[in-house]
Amino acid sequence: MRNYVNVGNLQVAGELYEFINSEALPGSQVDQDTFWSGFERIIRDLTPRNKELLAKRDELQTKINQWHRENKDFNFTKYKAFLEEIGYLQPEPEDFRISTEGADDEIALKAGPQLVVPVDNARYAINAANARWGSLYDALYGTDVISDEGSAQNQGGYNPVRGEKVIAFARNFLDGAVPLRVGTHKEAKRYTIEQGSLVITLQNGHSTTLKNEEKFVGFQGQPSQPSSVLLKNNDNYFEIQIDRSHPIGKTDAAGIKDILLESALTSIMDCEDSVAAVDAQDKVLVYRNWLGLNKGSLQATFTKGNKTLTRTLNPDRSYISPKGSNFTLPGRALMLVRNVGHLMSNNAILDGKGNEVQEGIIDAVVTSLCAKHSLIGNTSFKNSANGSIYIVKPKMHGPEETAFANELFNRTEDLLGLARNTLKIGVMDEERRTSLNLKACIKEVQDRVVFINTGFLDRTGDEMHTSMEAGAMIRKNEMKSTLWLQSYENSNVNNGLLTGFQGRAQIGKGMWAMPDLMKSMLEQKVGHLLAGGNTAWVPSPTAATLHALHYHQINVKEVQNNLLSRISDLRDDILQIPVSDQPNWSPEEIQAELDNNAQGILGYVVRWVEQGIGCSKVPDINNIALMEDRATLRISSQHVANWLLHGICTKEQVLKTLERMAKVVDDQNAGDPAYRPMAANFDESVAYQAACDLVFKGYDQPSGYTEPILHSRRLEAKAKYSVRA
Repeated sequence: MRNYVNVGNLQVAGELYEFINSEALPGSQVDQDTFWSGFERIIRDLTPRNKELLAKRDELQTKINQWHRENKDFNFTKYKAFLEEIGYLQPEPEDFRISTEGADDEIALKAGPQLVVPVDNARYAINAANARWGSLYDALYGTDVISDEGSAQNQGGYNPVRGEKVIAFARNFLDGAVPLRVGTHKEAKRYTIEQGSLVITLQNGHSTTLKNEEKFVGFQGQPSQPSSVLLKNNDNYFEIQIDRSHPIGKTDAAGIKDILLESALTSIMDCEDSVAAVDAQDKVLVYRNWLGLNKGSLQATFTKGNKTLTRTLNPDRSYISPKGSNFTLPGRALMLVRNVGHLMSNNAILDGKGNEVQEGIIDAVVTSLCAKHSLIGNTSFKNSANGSIYIVKPKMHGPEETAFANELFNRTEDLLGLARNTLKIGVMDEERRTSLNLKACIKEVQDRVVFINTGFLDRTGDEMHTSMEAGAMIRKNEMKSTLWLQSYENSNVNNGLLTGFQGRAQIGKGMWAMPDLMKSMLEQKVGHLLAGGNTAWVPSPTAATLHALHYHQINVKEVQNNLLSRISDLRDDILQIPVSDQPNWSPEEIQAELDNNAQGILGYVVRWVEQGIGCSKVPDINNIALMEDRATLRISSQHVANWLLHGICTKEQVLKTLERMAKVVDDQNAGDPAYRPMAANFDESVAYQAACDLVFKGYDQPSGYTEPILHSRRLEAKAKYSVRA
């Protein structure tokens, strides 16, 4: 039995109670008794409403399932009228504009990459915070952006042939972002500051300046011999770093050793999809790291090669302006924290009747308490210059649930002594009822909203579950080209622009899930800017640096201004269900789809359930590493459940596929000493049984979510394997 402490009518797990009283509350300006009594009132008052909203999800889903069963001859007009009748599709509110105040420039004014990282891993969290600045040379040299052709392989020590390719790429970047009045940066021999201007001496002895001299904004070192030159393009900074004694700089005509890009402007410290947190022990780790980030005290010590290294948060960066005054720029990404959604409860706190408390309520209160320390100065590095706390709220279904989040934030602010709307909200547009009613959702949080973001993975999972009875879904790789998905992505931008996000809040786009395929990312992810997004998710600091190049190529404000003139209502297109009218897939095509889904499910679940890894690079069926989290699992499990329902495959066929793919996944993880093979004993493998549950019980899972099964099986695995240990 877990050790609980009685606090009023609550039972609080001992480790959480101790963490809050000994680490989170001291210095917060919140009295311990006041905190716990107020926390109890929030739980008592808001839990019934939370459960009512979850019950409404189930009620609507039951009605939709029944409608599809009774209307096999689908008629769109009748379908839409039905959704309006049951309140699933709500009337659009009158035009309005958000009134959010106090958002930092990284959110309100600048456009750039957003890094998402599991906050339970201190090293990753620190790396994400420090990813505000990244080496372009390193990002290019270490990835497939630079080809191996012409003896330019990335093997062994430094390869000067590859290095020359990196330098050529970087010079092209300079010529595009900050072109010279005469000549190119490829011809540069020296960079100096003369009378407040950046002067570039070319190899032919002539001197020139930038075509737009306002893009030179600062430097480090001496004017005659700067160690770095700070430039600004499309509101984003980068440094030309100069050091003629450096191994790279001494071979460069201008002494350039690197180009440092402002990369991840913001980082989401994730308590949700990328984290496997199922009990008080896990939650305390999440909260302790978040507290350490806000206090500036978080450290991570690890071994690399034969060295022991310690990571800490980076300080701000200091410069001299062209006019000679000193100034600083943030050395770290502006941090947001993603709480869990409204669905799950957690045994970290039990209410007066012994029931688990809703995890979203716990997250809101505790993560806000931790973040308050940064606001009131209990920190080495202040997060928000404008005194805001940023909470990303995922998996909300429609305006009522968004209004509930707003009420929860109001109550949390009152408990912690924070001014109204100190807590800013990021609304994840990743559920069908939110997509269709996004304008109304935004209206419910119009005074605190700073972010809407498309989550196309979860959104696809919800699309399949909501319309489970409509028919057999098309194959997964066909989803991205569907009308509903393209319209959903465009509608998100339209609603953000229509409600005044420009200059106040972020309009975000989803994750690039292939962290090793950076060349493809550079070719494709620019589309997120061209679609009007002023931020998009990346899986690593390296990806952030490379994606930052897009924001120098494209002025997102100009793109958004053009889009403002052609905003339209796309809800009818979003309602187009991605079913196959006449499924005629061959047995080989069906089996290939099942193989792909089963391998993806097993490869992710085995790490989640048995190792507590919520997000990692998981090899797919073709051994391509994909950054997987619960959203991709939701798609795969719902897709197989849908095909089972409609007779595209049989349970026996799926079981044989899961068994065969379990052996593939075992082989892919053979080098991991912590890995427990599934195929050795399917009945005893908790991970394998979890995968089966996700598929064969997929129809009955609330909104098709994977969390109920994953949490239950993870708790089982923790108990089972800790006993064996």
